Amino acid sequence: MSVPTYAWRQVPGGPRLAVATLAASECAALSLYVPAGSRDEATRPAGLAHFVEHMVFKGTARRTSRELSFEVENVGGQLNACTTEDHTVYEGRGEASLLPVLIDVLADMVWHAAFLKPEVILEREVIGEEITMYRESPSDHLGDLISGALWSPHPLGNPISGTLESIARIHRKELLEFRDRHHFRDDLVVAAAGPFTLDQVQAMLEPHLPGKFHHARRTLPFERPASPPCPVCEERDTDQVQLALAWHTPGRHHPLRHALRLLSLMLGETASSRLFLELREERGLCYHITSDVTLFADTGAFEVSAGLDPASRGEAIACILREINDIVAHGPRPGELDRAKRLVIAQSKLAFEATGAHAAWAGEGVLDFNEIPSPAHWRERILAVTDAAIQHAATLVFLDQQPTQAEIGGLA
Repeated sequence: MSVPTYAWRQVPGGPRLAVATLAASECAALSLYVPAGSRDEATRPAGLAHFVEHMVFKGTARRTSRELSFEVENVGGQLNACTTEDHTVYEGRGEASLLPVLIDVLADMVWHAAFLKPEVILEREVIGEEITMYRESPSDHLGDLISGALWSPHPLGNPISGTLESIARIHRKELLEFRDRHHFRDDLVVAAAGPFTLDQVQAMLEPHLPGKFHHARRTLPFERPASPPCPVCEERDTDQVQLALAWHTPGRHHPLRHALRLLSLMLGETASSRLFLELREERGLCYHITSDVTLFADTGAFEVSAGLDPASRGEAIACILREINDIVAHGPRPGELDRAKRLVIAQSKLAFEATGAHAAWAGEGVLDFNEIPSPAHWRERILAVTDAAIQHAATLVFLDQQPTQAEIGGLA
C-alpha cells in the first residue's frame, strides 16, 4: 500500500471532510461519523441513538431497505454501522471505482431515511432480540452492568442498545427528532480513503449534501460522584462468575493518554501481560482475563474483566489488585514498557494494511482532535512514554480510587 497523505477541511456550510489519499490503493472506504451516541440520551429513552442507526438501513424516499443493500453488494461493496457512547459511524467499503456509489447510498441513508411507522414497529422487535441475545450472554451483558455501575445516573451508564422497556417508548417522532438534531450537525465528519484527493472527494460529496447544517449543542458533561461506588451483582445459575473491575480515568485529551494505553497493554491485553501470566499461566484461575481503557472527551474508564470459577473469585481479585498496586508503587519492570511499545506500534502498522483503517484514522482524528496526526508522529509520542509516565498514570487512576465492581453468577 502506498504512503498515505492526509488532509481535511470544513466544507462551506457543511460537515468536516477528511481524506486519506492512497495513490496505489485498489479499494475505497467511506465513513460518516455522527458525533452523538448513547451519552446524548439524557432526557430521552435509552437506546435511541442505536435505534436511529438501525432505522437508517430501513429505506429512504428513493430506495427500499433491500435496494440499499443490493445496490452496494451487487457491485461487490459492503455497508455497516455501529453506535458507541459518544458517536455513531456509518461505513461503506468496496473497490475504488465504487466510491461515488458509496457516497450516494450512504448520504441517502444518513440524511434521507424515511422512518416509516411499519418499519419502526418491525425494527423494535429486531432490536429486542438483539438486547435479549446480549443479555443472555453473561460475558457480553457484563459490559452493560459495569457501565451502569460506573456512570449512572449519567446516560453514559445506559446500555447502548437500551432495554426492552426503553425501546418500547421509542416511536417515529423520537427517532426523527434525534436524527434531525444530530445528523445535520456541522461537526459531523465524512472520512474517505483511497486513490482520491481531498478536492476529488469533495466534488463527489457536495451534490449529495443536505442544504443546511447547524451548530451542535453541548453534550451533558460527566461529573464523578463523591460517594464510593456500589458493587453490582446479578445472580445467575452459571458455572463461572463473570467479574469486572473499573476505575475512572481522565479523558482523551489528557497528556497521559498514551501512557494509559500502554499501561493497559502491560497489565492485561496480551499473552505477555501481567494478569494473563499471573492469573492464567501461574495460578490457573481463569481462561479469559483482559484489560481495556476507554477514553471520551471529558472522562474515561480503565477496566479489568475475567471469567472465573466462583471458588477462585477472592484469590483472583487479590491478584489483580496486587499487580496494580505493584505498578503504582514501583512502575514497570525492566523491559516491560519497551515490549508494550513494540506491540502497540506493530498493531497499528498491521491495521494500516487495510484501506478502512486509514479512513478511520482520518475521521476519528478530526472527530476527536480536530486534526489528523501522522502515524509517524503518533509513534514518536508512544516511544517517548517513560517508566515514570506509566507509574504516574497508574497512580492517577488507581491510587485512592476504589474500583467499581460488577459480576454475574453466584448461584450454586
